[in-house]
Amino acid sequence: MTAPATRSVVAALTAAGAEIRFVGGCVRDAVLGRPVKDIDIATPDPPDRVMALLAQGGVRAIPTGIAHGTVTALADGTAFEITTLRHDVETFGRHARVAFTDDWAADAARRDLTVNALSCAPDGSLYDPFGGLADLKAGRIRFVGDPEARIREDVLRLLRFFRFYAHYGVPPPDEAALAAARALAPLLPTLSGERIRDELLKLLAAPDPAAVVELMRDQDVLRHIMPEAANPGRLRALVTIEGIVPARLVAGADPLRRLAALLEASAAAAEVVAKRLRLSNAERERLVDLAEPPLVSPDLDRQTRRRLLYMLGAERFRDAALLAWAASITEQPTTTRHEVEAWTDLLATAADWTPPVFPLKGRDFLTLGLKPGPAVGGLLEEIERWWIDNDFAPDRAACLAYARKVVVE
Repeated sequence: MTAPATRSVVAALTAAGAEIRFVGGCVRDAVLGRPVKDIDIATPDPPDRVMALLAQGGVRAIPTGIAHGTVTALADGTAFEITTLRHDVETFGRHARVAFTDDWAADAARRDLTVNALSCAPDGSLYDPFGGLADLKAGRIRFVGDPEARIREDVLRLLRFFRFYAHYGVPPPDEAALAAARALAPLLPTLSGERIRDELLKLLAAPDPAAVVELMRDQDVLRHIMPEAANPGRLRALVTIEGIVPARLVAGADPLRRLAALLEASAAAAEVVAKRLRLSNAERERLVDLAEPPLVSPDLDRQTRRRLLYMLGAERFRDAALLAWAASITEQPTTTRHEVEAWTDLLATAADWTPPVFPLKGRDFLTLGLKPGPAVGGLLEEIERWWIDNDFAPDRAACLAYARKVVVE
């Protein structure tokens, strides 16, 4: 609120005397002392007026959603999403027919959860029409108004409830919200795969998503969006591992890796999920690979580890190790200190890995009298396998000497 970029946007929007407020997640996270990601501002001015005010204030304005009352302001590389106050005229599924208003209470009543209905004036005055501040501090995640009515207005709110509970909630969950979720879960397949994907991956990025995934399963919600989610125990084990090993060894809480842990260990199931969630090609390939990862374990000797690291790459090796460790915990929950140290050492091997570079190129074989063609490629692969089998130790001269021997033979 005190940053120069923010002040310039506020000054532009209030130049004609309009009242503006910060709304949504930036207020919620600021109250909790969490990093603020997206900055949303509400104003009673219509979007064309907002565009004009920003231009007059020297702030770049982008009409990102004029029909819905949204303009994006860019100041010093920071984006501010500015939306005109609205009230619902008619709601139907993911869409609503809205009208612009100057009624702050009506706009707040459109919010899904009480913790998202907070707003804050530029002078720091906090507005809390539905008790969201108390809920936020107590870890209560509640709908604004009747839960079933709010979900029927927008079915995505059902998943948003669980997502926000994973990130901000404290047990026990709100019973009225759970009852509405159970009753309306059959409506979830009407949502697009992209909408479900975004909510699910955000949920899986929470500090402890396993407890909420299990809650969704127990409330008969999970099967309506992902019946392949057969391993909540392995997800829980993976999250536990992420919490006990050094952060550099796991490279953060990876939602896609956590999704793979949750699914039944089947490439076919991963393909189905990837298609349903409309994952990108890269995400789909990674999820399918994680569903049936190469077998790695602390029992591998150093040379075999290096061989696999060279073939798989450090990231794939690490993911395979994490999922294998999680699977071993689900099979045998009691883990000894020695086992933890052994798995940690395996992960450290991947984190510290510097890929060796095969010292020969295809053109090197032309000096041996070979003509360009498939024979060169085949020989190159043979020499590389020999180099790998010798633990990457032979240098360029040794590799050339072995190549000459193979050509002569």
